[in-house]
Amino acid sequence: MMVQQTIEKLRALRMRGMAEAYRQQTENAEISGLTFDERLGMLVDSQTTWRENQALARRLKTSRLDTEPCAEDVNYRHARQLDGAQFRTLLRESQWVAQHQSILLTGPTGIGKSWLAQALAHKACRDGYRVFYRPAGKLFRDLQQAHADGSLSRHLPTLTKVDVLVVDDFAMSPLGDIERRLFLEICDDRYRRRSTVLTSQLPVSSWHKQIGDPTIADSILDRLVHNAYRLELSGDSLRKKSGGRS
Repeated sequence: MMVQQTIEKLRALRMRGMAEAYRQQTENAEISGLTFDERLGMLVDSQTTWRENQALARRLKTSRLDTEPCAEDVNYRHARQLDGAQFRTLLRESQWVAQHQSILLTGPTGIGKSWLAQALAHKACRDGYRVFYRPAGKLFRDLQQAHADGSLSRHLPTLTKVDVLVVDDFAMSPLGDIERRLFLEICDDRYRRRSTVLTSQLPVSSWHKQIGDPTIADSILDRLVHNAYRLELSGDSLRKKSGGRS
């Protein structure tokens, strides 16, 4: 009876990891051979692991990643001009996020840009950073809607303050005036404070024309390009070789 009461109190205190570990200890006859300090240490470790897993689950849920590619599953064998040593360095503890650097991934369709970008973002989530993923078309529709209904003050903080902002398929179509002005505001607020990942089928040299207004385009690219890793991929589509999976 005392055991169940203790478990219920731990759960009421939101210490579910410790509650479950304590229940398991009471069902393990061999646990009696451990000291009190050893058993307490195991309980604390279980609670810490539980909290970390819960926090990771929340970060992944709010990230809106449309897939959860594992960094360990990156295909370095496919001939697409991916610098394996550089990419492994980026994945290692996500130092590029800590240093507020950005990543620009360009290359033809099917080469795996989105998958690689989300692998970097997923690893950043695992390393404790907050991530937000959005395809460029949906992002700009969101901004247009927020501008129209007056909700920008609520919408923009998600884009400006998140540790890693991933914009997929950037510059596929020309930006409208509101789109480029709001995107400049986002880039300006994030510059040297947060990290941004952009993927695009177009080379960076074509982005200026797609952004439109020369002055705004200069400002956006100045904030994106000069503090970024540029991964320029080329080669055959992975989708064709893997039946739709890149």
